[in-house]
Amino acid sequence: MNETMQLSLLRERFYRRERRSVPATREFVRAAVADWGLGARLDDVLLCVSELATNALVHGVPPGRGYLVRLLLREGGAALRVEVHDSGDGEPVVREPGAGPEGESGRGLLIVAAMADRWGVGERNPGKIVWCEFGVWSAGGA
Repeated sequence: MNETMQLSLLRERFYRRERRSVPATREFVRAAVADWGLGARLDDVLLCVSELATNALVHGVPPGRGYLVRLLLREGGAALRVEVHDSGDGEPVVREPGAGPEGESGRGLLIVAAMADRWGVGERNPGKIVWCEFGVWSAGGA
């Protein structure tokens, strides 16, 4: 019984390196959040997962590979952790608005830092795990 409960607090899915993976990732996350009865921060979560998945595709996924999205309910269901695992090199950095030659692009982690309660980068061999966390509440309460 405890093992079944633990499995229900974890969802993960692998996506190939292709454009349609980002909208598919959003739908996967939307369904998991709905299944868990969470909804108050859905827009924040979906925006951040879009940015992390896009960053993985653009900067972290070599040709022929993909990325893994893992969702975990932590701390007895009080926090949602979103992880995007990729096999690319490099350390993601937050860019300030107007920094760099990309113009409007290159601000994904700035958005994640503003919307999520916490975020960071973890080690993976090969690659990295970029994650963010949200305090969660049911759609009916705070």
